Amino acid sequence: MLTQLSISNLRNITELNFIPSCGINLIIGDNGSGKTTLLEAIHLLALGRSFRTRALKNVVQFSQQRSLVLAKMPNDIPIGLEYSLSSGLKIRLNSAPVNKLSELVTHLPLQFIPANCHHIFEQGPRYRRQLLDWGLFHVEHQFNYHWQSYKKIVQQRNSALRQRKNNDEIRLWDHQYALHGETITNYRVSYLAQLLQEFTNVFTRLCPELKGSEFTTKYKNGWTKASSLQQALIDSLERDKQLLYTKCGSHAADWIIKINDGDPAEILSRGQQKLYFIALSLAQTNITNKAGGGSDKSSSLLLIDDLSSELDVHHQLLVLKELSRSPAQCFITTTDFSLSERIKEIAHKVFHVKHGQLVE
Repeated sequence: MLTQLSISNLRNITELNFIPSCGINLIIGDNGSGKTTLLEAIHLLALGRSFRTRALKNVVQFSQQRSLVLAKMPNDIPIGLEYSLSSGLKIRLNSAPVNKLSELVTHLPLQFIPANCHHIFEQGPRYRRQLLDWGLFHVEHQFNYHWQSYKKIVQQRNSALRQRKNNDEIRLWDHQYALHGETITNYRVSYLAQLLQEFTNVFTRLCPELKGSEFTTKYKNGWTKASSLQQALIDSLERDKQLLYTKCGSHAADWIIKINDGDPAEILSRGQQKLYFIALSLAQTNITNKAGGGSDKSSSLLLIDDLSSELDVHHQLLVLKELSRSPAQCFITTTDFSLSERIKEIAHKVFHVKHGQLVE
């Protein structure tokens, strides 16, 4: 978790310092006050990228040359990120430079729930795979090795296809491709079974009107289930040579948790879809915490932008009560000022943001 956070020259925040709670931090303010920028700063620190822009030069405050985000983790371990218009991105962890973002992600597991979090249904299989693989990265220590190996082999095989190499040179990659691809699939299917159990418990508390529904998982391998991945590569070789890339494999997988055998994108309201996404995030946090030994200490960071969007007051309170049970350190933004009065017994700290300034 973060025990201290300082932000300088990031969008509309010139200088901001605060000490967050290890539990729920509710951040209230009008539109444009700097609430989402505060979440963006934490996101930058944990992942090295923004959820609002691909070009980090856009986060630097107008007329300034650099943005800076500094924080402390337990035991006063410092972590800092600087983006300079002249020298680019620099990240330091415990006073040492970070060369791989995976080092950062390992120390600060973070999930972000945007105001419009319906893109689990709208952005396609790639986004859903990323959600699932986030959990596997933090729970299964060998998963990242297999995933990185698989990605390199996909690149090599696709390069051979683009260069129109002969069949033997293309198939040279198939054995290792299948080995890592099927291992990834086994990890995902096993993890999905854990996720289903945790998700069902959390979602039915957030959405009690669906209690008693049947929840099942549907997983698509990315190739025909009737054959092995290696056989699928053999069968699709001629098609791949025409496409100039490898179509089947773990990179083409998809999954969903169905409700009464129905697609949640079609049967849930917008508010229920948001609760579905929040439940998935909390379920992953619970699994990650158990994998880490079940400590009461914060095991991950959870950012929720604009909680009041799509949710009535009753369901907002249900979400906050569920978050109070979670091992995550939560940062939640809202424009609903009345919420601070309703949740005095739930939120650990409440902050008001106005013109880039933060008041507890």
